[in-house]
Amino acid sequence: MDLAYLRAHPEQLPTFLTHQRIRETPVGGGSICAASRLTLDDGHSVFAKSWPEQAGRPVPEAFFATEAAGLHWLREAGAVAVPEVLVALPELLALEWIEPGEPSPEAAERFGRELADLHRAGAPAFGASWPGFIGALPADNTPHDGPWTDWFAQARLLPYLRRSVDAGALDGTAAALVEQVAARIDEFGGEEPPARIHGDLWPGNLLWGADDRVWLVDPAAHGGHRETDLAQLALFGGPPHAARILAAYDESWPLADGWRQRVPLHQLHLMLVHAALFGSAHRDSVIGLARATLRGSGRATVNG
Repeated sequence: MDLAYLRAHPEQLPTFLTHQRIRETPVGGGSICAASRLTLDDGHSVFAKSWPEQAGRPVPEAFFATEAAGLHWLREAGAVAVPEVLVALPELLALEWIEPGEPSPEAAERFGRELADLHRAGAPAFGASWPGFIGALPADNTPHDGPWTDWFAQARLLPYLRRSVDAGALDGTAAALVEQVAARIDEFGGEEPPARIHGDLWPGNLLWGADDRVWLVDPAAHGGHRETDLAQLALFGGPPHAARILAAYDESWPLADGWRQRVPLHQLHLMLVHAALFGSAHRDSVIGLARATLRGSGRATVNG
């Protein structure tokens, strides 16, 4: 199987893998899926991800189709680098291989400008026309005309609060704080039309390529608020050259007044997802972000 054959017959990939007709090398692929590098007969490499058998449950319906739809949609904007989808089947996804490189200030600045261009491409509504996932959890992508505050509270905060409480990851104190944030969300400002966002843009979903570009991977793409991507990017220590990314973005498309004070609000969504997925270790982070939001301190920033 070479790349041309794979493009023409993507449905044949599982058969070739089952019969070990393709060289397969395991690689890092995150905490949800098993990932590998496939080396084809013509020397091309392909990145493949599949639902691990040891997960103990079947792959969620439309899981890989959702990721493929998001990658296509982000790539259509012609703004930031996004891998080409080669195969999208119910049990696996295969993308063009991106040779990893070292982070550079120049790549960071270019990415900041490109991310602004991606956001500026816009979206028809908040949400999307395809089902949503964030990690292994479903996300409500039902299109919503806004305002953003109402959609974010109802579709991105409260559902994951309920999941976290039901899983025993959050207690009554944390729940009460997040509920206050949702109830008062109109007070925090920042209303904007829907932007075309990655939706799960923590630093691990940036791939620094050997071509000196930053590539977007593992999206939960949808129409959302552009500040959400930037706030998520600051989590877990932030990416290399974070200050250069932000400066280039702000120069290309200046951020609205008060954006720093809204960082904890935007980060709260992803931290609730982590609590629902990974448990009570994220309780203190949820509480801290909710309190910072309520007092408008802007304590969590994206300055790098």
